[in-house]
Amino acid sequence: MSAAWDTLLEGMTAFGSRRTLDIAIALAVFGLIAAIVWLFARRRSVSHIHSLEIEQGRLAQELATALQRYEIALHGSNVTVFTQDRELRYTSISNPFLGFEIDEIIGRTDADLIPARSRELLVNLKREAIATGEPRDRELQIDNGANARWFDFHIEPLRGREKEIVGLTCAVVDITVRKDNEEHLRLVMRELTHRSKNLLAIIQALARQTARYADSIDGFLNQFTARVQALSRSHDILVQEGWHGAYLADLLRSQIGPYVDQEKPQASWEGPPVRLRPEAAQSLGLALHELASNAAKYGALSAPTGRVSIQWTMLGGPNNDGIEIVWAEQGGPPVGVPQKHGFGSLVIERNLPRSLESEVELRFLAEGARCRIKIPGKHIFSPPTRPAFEPRAAAGT
Repeated sequence: MSAAWDTLLEGMTAFGSRRTLDIAIALAVFGLIAAIVWLFARRRSVSHIHSLEIEQGRLAQELATALQRYEIALHGSNVTVFTQDRELRYTSISNPFLGFEIDEIIGRTDADLIPARSRELLVNLKREAIATGEPRDRELQIDNGANARWFDFHIEPLRGREKEIVGLTCAVVDITVRKDNEEHLRLVMRELTHRSKNLLAIIQALARQTARYADSIDGFLNQFTARVQALSRSHDILVQEGWHGAYLADLLRSQIGPYVDQEKPQASWEGPPVRLRPEAAQSLGLALHELASNAAKYGALSAPTGRVSIQWTMLGGPNNDGIEIVWAEQGGPPVGVPQKHGFGSLVIERNLPRSLESEVELRFLAEGARCRIKIPGKHIFSPPTRPAFEPRAAAGT
């Protein structure tokens, strides 16, 4: 009995030892598998995190590039973008504004930056956008006393994560140049209206006086057409110069050119550069036309051997006493004193003194007509901006 019991105990002990060993082996295998799984999971997690970091870096670079382009675009334009909180404190701004640098603007309000006379309307506009949640647009002038500029404001409410209004964002465009151009255009239109009325009045006077001295309808049409064309040539010069006057040499060329042969010029002129004011250019242009027309009909330009010489000099004096123009003909047919005065004489001897306060002396000498015209300095721009004119001959136009 004792031997059998011992044998049983030995068997049970051996079985327990094998059981413990199996459990230990199983635990070891499980731990190894768990470690392998953890290593794979960690490696995958690290790889995923690395991918996220790369993607984050790429997005950050794209955002930085976009922001740089945005800043470059704003810095190179007349557009300023800023944000303000509900108390209208500036929280960001793209460019210096109203003469203040960016760091001088952040944290301050419109009361600190904008003069009182220009501030109230703008502040009310911003508060309306915050109160209503609706955008506002307005063109406003901001005047700091030394400089007044026009701005176009577009104001939008700025919303937070919960869609609540936390402030505003505003895009401002400096439109001062546009406003100046609009004002200039209005002035030009008023000036154009004024000049058009003056031109019509001149044309009416030309028609009336030409009809008074014309011998026939055909004569009237020819003379009136020639005078309107002469007026048109003077206007062409003024337009080319932007209505800032006309140079005397250009005026001579345009009025004498139609009456001379381009290949055999019969007229020449010389003198210092002189730029006439628009009113003087119109009146003197008509007078030069009448002198040239008369020379072509009866004087030096009616004969192949005839010559017309025009010289002008500046009159001295501290008050710019003006210029003296001398028209001299020679080599033409014999000239006598006209039995009656026509419209041409009226333009030269009466219109010039009345419109320009000029002195005019028209004489018909044996060698040809001679006319001296003295124009006061107030009808001349100074100093001239062209080089002096060399003696030259007229060419046809």
